[in-house]
Amino acid sequence: MLLVAASAVRRAGLEALLKAAPSVKVVGSLHNPHAVEQYAAQLQPDVILLDLDAETSTRPSTSLAVIALVDEPSADWVARALRSGVKAILSRDSGVDEILAAIQAAHAGLVLLGPDVTQNLASRIPAPTARPIAALDDLTPREIEVLRMLAEGLGNREMAARLGISDHTVKFHISSILDKFGAATRTEAVTMGIRMGIILL
Repeated sequence: MLLVAASAVRRAGLEALLKAAPSVKVVGSLHNPHAVEQYAAQLQPDVILLDLDAETSTRPSTSLAVIALVDEPSADWVARALRSGVKAILSRDSGVDEILAAIQAAHAGLVLLGPDVTQNLASRIPAPTARPIAALDDLTPREIEVLRMLAEGLGNREMAARLGISDHTVKFHISSILDKFGAATRTEAVTMGIRMGIILL
């Protein structure tokens, strides 16, 4: 695992915690996220742990699994991060057990949002007034598949290729999900899916 943190204090603390975990091998630590691609090519880490002291668009230019530690990210930031390939988003206050679980999930190709991040997103979604939230039975099996792929951060073309359907059909399913949830955005729909237990973290 490659650790990236601008703060020397945070970097040292995280490195000490992770080096004490027998299941994790820290191959290097950096303060500059822009140097990740170069160091990743040399060190060949399986996972990158990226500590952010604020929301930022900066993300390592790499195809490796990235775990982001960030305080109270907005729904838009989470959506952009997932679309860019970030596999896990945790609070910077997360304990070593949560970080280790995220490392294992990211290494396995899974997407994970920490409980603090999920709670923060859920709290920002206003309760629907015009109509009740859809129940699980209101979604078709294909819509559930599409919703879970939205949670993975997949784009329309990727979903279409995985499901063997057209882009137009994917858009139709997404529109139907948003309508049934009374959601304005994909991120809202994903957060509602998490709250309903359709998407498991």
